[in-house]
Amino acid sequence: MSSSKAQTALSKVVEFLREWDQGNKDVRKLLLISFLNENAGKTSPELELEFAQAASLFLARLTAWMRLTYMIGTYLRLQLKAIGVFLSATGNHRYLIEFLEVGGVLTLLEILGQTQIKEEDKAEALNLLQIIASAGRKYKELICESYGVRAIAECLAKSKAEDTQEKANCLLESLAQGNPKYQKQVYKGLIALLPCTSPKAQQLALQTVRIVQEIVKVAHPSIVEPLLNLLRSLHLEVQYEAIELIQDLVHYDVRPALLKGLVALLKPAKEGIQTPKILNAAEMTSLPESLPVFVQQAAAAKAIRTLAQAGPALSGELLALGVVPHLLCAVGNQRHADSQRQASLALEWFVRTYPVVEEHVHKAMGDTLFGLFLENPEVLYMKMDEIQADILSSNKVHISGVSEDPE
Repeated sequence: MSSSKAQTALSKVVEFLREWDQGNKDVRKLLLISFLNENAGKTSPELELEFAQAASLFLARLTAWMRLTYMIGTYLRLQLKAIGVFLSATGNHRYLIEFLEVGGVLTLLEILGQTQIKEEDKAEALNLLQIIASAGRKYKELICESYGVRAIAECLAKSKAEDTQEKANCLLESLAQGNPKYQKQVYKGLIALLPCTSPKAQQLALQTVRIVQEIVKVAHPSIVEPLLNLLRSLHLEVQYEAIELIQDLVHYDVRPALLKGLVALLKPAKEGIQTPKILNAAEMTSLPESLPVFVQQAAAAKAIRTLAQAGPALSGELLALGVVPHLLCAVGNQRHADSQRQASLALEWFVRTYPVVEEHVHKAMGDTLFGLFLENPEVLYMKMDEIQADILSSNKVHISGVSEDPE
């Protein structure tokens, strides 16, 4: 660049920075919009050329203004987008270091935890954190060392916007990859998300746990209880992801606890069969009692059928845990049709696979009901009277010495 052009560019930058320093928030808003329109997508050398080798001066001002005003949300999204121009520029290492040195990561994480800040602003903060995490392992470690996993997980759990939730989830997944020092922390953070009240967050967390599980290689015992509790969800997408994760986890050390827990869910404890308070209202009295408990029972039966069909070893373990009498009990549960249907389908698989199971179930049901069962187990609950249901619910079937090999 010739000396005259350099002088012109420098004068332009000096005027821009003076206008920024002396301007109120509305003036700065216009400057930010202009900056974004003219510089989005530029490389680091191009930004330096635009700012006469002094782009860092504007980045420093921009970062300082954001840190001073983010609590009140003054054009926060514009600020974050403008910072993103620097952080996402090709050859951005210098800008990245400058942003981190003034506490940029901590500020972004604090933004995620502020209830008064808009969801779209939090989504933009997550974009910047994703850019930082993508810069390499040491940057992922910095985010985790700044209690980032907890802040991002809480944002995912509490957010009301799906876009924000999905960005938080992607960031957690990114932090688990290529980050051996903190991958287990991310894994435990995802497990802590499972009991949250947001179905979308639960679904995303379940999907990501499956990915991270392969990275950490070892299943933490604390995953079993919240995972089984998710089978109570009235959201089918959450149930689906829970069952998918259960299928993955039976290959880890938590397998015995998972199988035992699934079988136990087929016969809920009496103290668990209570009408939820929300169902006590007059307009809700037509709903079944303890709906979540019986939804969980149905999902457990579905999971058991899926696992049993996966191989003789799993079906043998389920039989040893007394799955057949528990399934008979669930078939006799006339409080929830889907529990009966799913239990009948699971029971059919064991009956058609193991002759000894067929013999005991035939005896427990009697000729007439057993004939109806074999004819169409999926609609058996519609053809069963109360006496037959009570007999199944109180069955004393005990099957011993069942080989894993159905032959």
